[in-house]
Amino acid sequence: MTPTLFGRWQTRIFLLATIGLITTWKFASGLLGTEPGTSYYWVLFYVALFGLLWDILYNFLQKFMWDHDWPGAFQLLAGIAEGVLLAILVRLNVLPFIDGSHFNLGTFVLHYGAVWISTYLASWVIMRLLFPRWRFRGGEWIGKWRRVY
Repeated sequence: MTPTLFGRWQTRIFLLATIGLITTWKFASGLLGTEPGTSYYWVLFYVALFGLLWDILYNFLQKFMWDHDWPGAFQLLAGIAEGVLLAILVRLNVLPFIDGSHFNLGTFVLHYGAVWISTYLASWVIMRLLFPRWRFRGGEWIGKWRRVY
């Protein structure tokens, strides 16, 4: 089933608050050889915030697809576009709580890429294995909890 807008939002928030937070913690704590700091958490916050806005556009565009679905290749392109926009906004120093003057593109790409790939794989593999009815509810966690066969 094609995810509803609320399903997209709920799934995005759930995955970023679990998988994304664990991935970000590894960067923010310096476990991966990165400079420790809170800016990684702010990047994750903006990924979530802008993602909620992007989902409105994706939900609209999806209605024009012949099967009303969003192929995995489109998700990859959307993830790249999201990352490029966020990198530009950080570099221009227009986002509160992130100091763009110390922006390191390589570290940003590693962090954003790790968060994006881990949540993407979790949505395509782990969610379908652990929560088989999740996709039949349009990706919604809250709301459509009636029995689905």
